[in-house]
Amino acid sequence: MANRYGEAALMAARQSASQNMNPMDQWQIAMESLYPTSIAARKKGSPRAAFLGLCEEGLVKGIPAGHYRASKDDKASAIRAAALLVEGSQSWSIGTLWKAVSENSEKPHNSQLDVVMALWKNDLIVRNP
Repeated sequence: MANRYGEAALMAARQSASQNMNPMDQWQIAMESLYPTSIAARKKGSPRAAFLGLCEEGLVKGIPAGHYRASKDDKASAIRAAALLVEGSQSWSIGTLWKAVSENSEKPHNSQLDVVMALWKNDLIVRNP
């Protein structure tokens, strides 16, 4: 089971794909469901940007590429992480993946990779874009 940010990504991806809805709206709905009393958790930008960044690039199954307002740093980390997972050259943990994609691996990831790993483990990352 993914953490709540990973779970939000799964919920948003599945709803966006099955109902042809905007992934930004679906992310918000998922966050309100998972964090009903924590505004700060719902507004956390890094996991949202990772999810939307993958969506922007057409890397989430069932969601068309488009402009979904992802921050470029978190988007870049998520895209690099997805590419390494697709490459399949090794078995990745969140820690080793973060070291491989981060400009500053001493800084802890901010749940971006929880999103990527949850989508990956649930076969929702496009493997051949």
